[in-house]
Amino acid sequence: MTTRAIVVRHGQSSYNIERRVQGRSDVSTLTQKGRDDAFKVGAALSHLNFAAIYSSPLQRAKQTTEVISECLLTSSPVQTADKLMEIDLPLWEGMLSQDVKAKFPEAYHLWKHRPEELMMVVPQAGGGEKKHLPILALYEQARQFWTEVLSRHQGQTILIVGHNGINRALISTALGIAPDRYHSVQQSNCGISVLNFSGGLGDSVQLESLNQTGHLGEVLPSLRPNHQGVRLLLVRHGETEWNRQTKFQGQIDVPLNDNGRSQAQKAAEFLKQIKLDFAVSSPMLRPKETAEIILQYHPNIQLQLQDGLREIGHGLWEGKLESEIEQTFPGELHRWRTVPDEIQMPEGENLQQVRDRSIVTWQQIVSSALEKQLQTGLVVAHDATNKVLLCHVLGLGGKNFWNFRQGNGAVSVIDYPQGLNGLPVLQAMNITTHLGGGVLDKTAAGAL
Repeated sequence: MTTRAIVVRHGQSSYNIERRVQGRSDVSTLTQKGRDDAFKVGAALSHLNFAAIYSSPLQRAKQTTEVISECLLTSSPVQTADKLMEIDLPLWEGMLSQDVKAKFPEAYHLWKHRPEELMMVVPQAGGGEKKHLPILALYEQARQFWTEVLSRHQGQTILIVGHNGINRALISTALGIAPDRYHSVQQSNCGISVLNFSGGLGDSVQLESLNQTGHLGEVLPSLRPNHQGVRLLLVRHGETEWNRQTKFQGQIDVPLNDNGRSQAQKAAEFLKQIKLDFAVSSPMLRPKETAEIILQYHPNIQLQLQDGLREIGHGLWEGKLESEIEQTFPGELHRWRTVPDEIQMPEGENLQQVRDRSIVTWQQIVSSALEKQLQTGLVVAHDATNKVLLCHVLGLGGKNFWNFRQGNGAVSVIDYPQGLNGLPVLQAMNITTHLGGGVLDKTAAGAL
């Protein structure tokens, strides 16, 4: 039984506009745009039946939750949860971000580059001081929330409305992303993320999507002001007939089927207004054709082919259905699904080999774009390749391979705001709204 958790950040607040640190202060309230966007979230989620709705007790989140809940079919009352409170930054709350940077330069540098090391020494009312590690405390708070809530809602769908910081911590603790990657997970105001849990915290979990903003009228999450880096739009190829049949393709060059071409066309329409500066694809037929269909609206972009983005070599599994693989290699499919980093495909590759070649290619793409001062690029590859790259972006290893969903024709967005020397930011992942499924991924699972 899968427990689906839909995680939403509150709408735009007065402190967001003023660029003030909010933390746990409860002064900030929703703007009119915040309310309007909350209504759009409610409309996007209106067809879902929620067994429970949880909200932070801070008013900007509670107001967002109230607007959303009015649009829903479910009659579940809103429950406030203190463990959804925003990160506690007592020395900075209410301050303008620029003033924090000026008054606390060393602490601000830590916050931006090594957030897990940030410590605040807070004076106590009765005298003395308390040492506070905001990020580590937040991650422990998130773990406690998941432990309590997941045991309560096995097999149900729940809605969680929180804040930028706590939402990042919820997603990170679910997936095993370390606190030093706190800034690598984006959460936009009224962005929607979807997590699927197989059991409790520590059991297998899948990030179905991250930070969807299409319901707000944004094609992709907006670039930060003064963005000097590169943005990569990572796309999985459209469906093939072997995907539909759940037959392992690997490096057999299977073309798109009609539905796959339709998915590529929808991705092309979705990205039509995005200014692309370059495009790269795996040389295999299915991603190459997907990229070419997308580039029909970007006729001045020449497609580059990179062999390092090729799909995993499944060796003797290629061309076979799961039942045939199980018969010939008993128990190996189960190991592939549970310990993927320990599997050596017979006469094929293992995940480390895929990781090595794909990351070298990825880094070359980023480096070349930065050198040429190109801002936005399209990268079209495969399920396994994309998942390995997403693990790399978030500092995860091969054991986390199955934590990420990649639907046929889906779009993910990765920014390098500080170049290759800074950490990348996963702005959005597995956007499939353009394929007609709403906020949930309705693409067929298929084999790799």
